[in-house]
Amino acid sequence: MSHGNGYRQLFDLQGRHALVIGGGSGIGAESAKGLADHGASVTIADVRPQGAEATAAAIVASGGRADAITLDIGDEADVERAIDGLEALDVLVCTPAINVRKVLLDYTLEEFERVMHLNMRGSFLVMRAAGRRMAAQRRGSIIFFSSIRSQVVEPGQGVYAATKAGTLQMIRALAAELGPLGVRANAVAPGVVETPLTLPIKNDPAWYQAYADKSALGRWAQASEMVGPVVYLASDAASYVTGTLLIVDGGWTAIDGRFTPPL
Repeated sequence: MSHGNGYRQLFDLQGRHALVIGGGSGIGAESAKGLADHGASVTIADVRPQGAEATAAAIVASGGRADAITLDIGDEADVERAIDGLEALDVLVCTPAINVRKVLLDYTLEEFERVMHLNMRGSFLVMRAAGRRMAAQRRGSIIFFSSIRSQVVEPGQGVYAATKAGTLQMIRALAAELGPLGVRANAVAPGVVETPLTLPIKNDPAWYQAYADKSALGRWAQASEMVGPVVYLASDAASYVTGTLLIVDGGWTAIDGRFTPPL
């Protein structure tokens, strides 16, 4: 790639089209806004149409280009139709996941299958559809949200952690398979982020504070703090980055406990 204009253009997404799945709230909504702010035209997809439409409206109101579609990643035909129906696809961001917090011995088969259905099966369907399209055009950036739970676990997180590790390994395989075709695939691992998904923890002050104290920065992340990593992985700044896990966890996985020794 040429840098005749210097490196200021590295994060410029003008002329690119991004699909943000899960863009109706939380990390997905902020990611969509961030990509739009950097020049991309964005399609916001969400299982809740009102959420997707609200994000698209906010982008348009601030001068960006966006539209909204309804998408259930658990539905194979829906995924194929949504991705094949896009005018262009240069960047794919996928955030949706669900979690049932229970120790494994208490998990029902129905709960196991529900978490696996969305988190693993849904991720696979999106990777396959987006991967096929990007492989055919020989370019593109695929960005999936994994989690620190792909690396470290705690009681009650077994099935969720398994799906997040599984998503990461599929992304790594995708990177290996599509790299020769010019397509990059990466995963982002947030730590604890204030989103609708984590609201039950925020409502328990002791639990919320314990999670804040676990990180090096001593606080939770805001969803907006995931935008930089997404824009980076989407852009030419990450032209040689593929098959990686970008950990954005405030130092959580670097620190093995909260004890502060008397040094």
